[in-house]
Amino acid sequence: MNRRDLITLATLASGISAVSPVWAQFNFGKALEAGQDMVKAESITDEELNKYFDQVTLQMDSQSSVAPASNAYAKRLTKAVTGLQNYDGLRLNFKVYVTPQINAFAMANGTIRVYSGLMDQFTDDEVRYVIGHEIGHVKSGHSKARMQAALRTSALRKGVESSNSRAGALASTELGNLFEKIVNAQHSQSNEREADDYALKFMKARKYNPQACVSALEKLAAQSGSNSSSFLSTHPAPKDRAARMREQLA
Repeated sequence: MNRRDLITLATLASGISAVSPVWAQFNFGKALEAGQDMVKAESITDEELNKYFDQVTLQMDSQSSVAPASNAYAKRLTKAVTGLQNYDGLRLNFKVYVTPQINAFAMANGTIRVYSGLMDQFTDDEVRYVIGHEIGHVKSGHSKARMQAALRTSALRKGVESSNSRAGALASTELGNLFEKIVNAQHSQSNEREADDYALKFMKARKYNPQACVSALEKLAAQSGSNSSSFLSTHPAPKDRAARMREQLA
C-alpha cells in the first residue's frame, strides 16, 4: 500500500473529512499509525497473532492468582489433561486461576486457563468438555477474528485521537483491556454451535465420557441469572445447547 492510500485509509479511520475545520489540526503521525493498524488487522499472520496472545497471556497471568504446581487444583487439572500437551496442531499449556468465578478460556497461542470456581462445580470430564469447547473456538478461527476486530477498534480510536479534539481524549480513556475484547465478549450462537460440535468430537476422540457435554451445559443452565458465572455471560443459551448435544448423542 502506498503512502497516499495509507493516508486515505487513516482519514477514513479518523472519521474526519478533508474539508473539515478539524483537518488543519490533524496529526498525520497518529493518522498513519491508525491506517497501518487497520491494514495490520486485515493481514495479520498466525505468527503475529500468537505474539499478541503471548502478551495477553503474560498480562493475565501476572494479574491473576495462578495455582502453583503443588496446589490441589493444579494437580487435579494436570491429571485431567494428561496427554493433551499437543492436540490438533496446538501446543497447549494449562494453568488454574484460583478464583470463585466459573470460567475458562483458550487462546490461539495454546493458552488454556481454567478457573477454580468452575472446577468446584464440574467433574473432570465436564472440565474436559469445557476445554474442548474452548479449543473449538480457537480451531474455528473465532479467536483470530476477535483479535482482528480488536485491532480494527484500536485503529479507529487512534484515528479519532489523531485530531486534537475532546473526542480524541475521550476515545483514549475508553480504550479497554485487550483481554476483554478477545476473550470476555459474548460469543454468537453459530460460534457456540461450532465450538460445541468440536468439543463433542474432542470428547469422543479422547475417549472421555461425551455425556459430560450435556451435564456441563445443564449445570450452567441451572445457574442462569447468577452473576458468579463469567462463562454464562460469554457463552449464551446453555439450556438450548444442552438439548442440542443430547439430540446428537441420541
